Amino acid sequence: MHKKNDFRVLPAFERFISRFQVPLMVLGLGLLIAVPFMGVSRVNIRLMMMILLYAMLGMGLNVLIGYTGQVSLGHAGFYAIGAYANAILTTAYGFSFWEAAIAGACIAALVGLLLGMPTLRLSGTYLTIVTLGFGEIVVMVLKQWDSLTNGNFGIRGIPKPVFFGHELNLPNGGFYWLILALSLLTALACYLIRFSKTGRAFTAIKEDALAATMMGIKTVRYKILAFVISAFITGLAGAYYSVINNGYIEPTNFSFNISVQIICVVIVGGLGTIRGMYFGAALLTLFPQVFRFLDQWRFVIYGVLLVGMMQFRPQGAMGWQSTLPYRLSRGLKKRLGTPAVSAPVAQGGPCDADV
Repeated sequence: MHKKNDFRVLPAFERFISRFQVPLMVLGLGLLIAVPFMGVSRVNIRLMMMILLYAMLGMGLNVLIGYTGQVSLGHAGFYAIGAYANAILTTAYGFSFWEAAIAGACIAALVGLLLGMPTLRLSGTYLTIVTLGFGEIVVMVLKQWDSLTNGNFGIRGIPKPVFFGHELNLPNGGFYWLILALSLLTALACYLIRFSKTGRAFTAIKEDALAATMMGIKTVRYKILAFVISAFITGLAGAYYSVINNGYIEPTNFSFNISVQIICVVIVGGLGTIRGMYFGAALLTLFPQVFRFLDQWRFVIYGVLLVGMMQFRPQGAMGWQSTLPYRLSRGLKKRLGTPAVSAPVAQGGPCDADV
């Protein structure tokens, strides 16, 4: 029979979030929706947009790292593909933003498939090196393919999205509503994936790829699928970025530093969580604004922060400390003497509520 100490008592913060997670979600969503009506300045609205954008980018990479345990240092490449596809299709071929954004995301997903097929039999350091090289190759192609990308001069005059005859822009709050909708839809999609059969296969691969293979899970197929989903989300975020950056993009907008910032969002926020992507994006977006005098040391500080997180809180700032693998019934909790309140478990666990 299990002893009382066989199960860790949930930390107070976890119990609080578990008990009030629905009201907190409603409150948070209400505040996000009401931001444009609060008299917030354009500068702060733009900061909110960048937080939501990086949260979306973090969720895209989180499908790969947090769900399947595959590390990528080249996601800025997919980000660039989505942005440039949208820019080229709208400026040169007359596509609307909505058509070009979906096309750009699909192109990024296709490139993810082509990259994943020969490389995702790799793992660990080898996969990291390949993805790092991919990100750098994309930037070099953008710089050299003058006839398509205009090289180092970039692409100007990218048209703004039009929704039912109304142009979306920063002054009317359209840009904010757009990224809020994209971010929430991405969060919902990631949540549904996480608790689907595919998500359980992802988790099994992350925990032990060999054991997953022995159980009949086609690990290579699921790794490639995770790469495709991740690339699609990242490409869609890139399409959005191309229109909010004053209608202008250039290759330096998608340097290796962007890949580093995205992976920082995932690790600091909490691997395998959705709430952590918003927290990590907010922290890393607001930090340069609050501590401008440390801007030249930003990536040094990011490195120290990552080392510290991996050493002292590897589950991330918003990853739970609880290690219960499944929710316990009330009767079993009474028999074991555990608290009556159920809470989300450790990041990556099957019953993480992932708010």
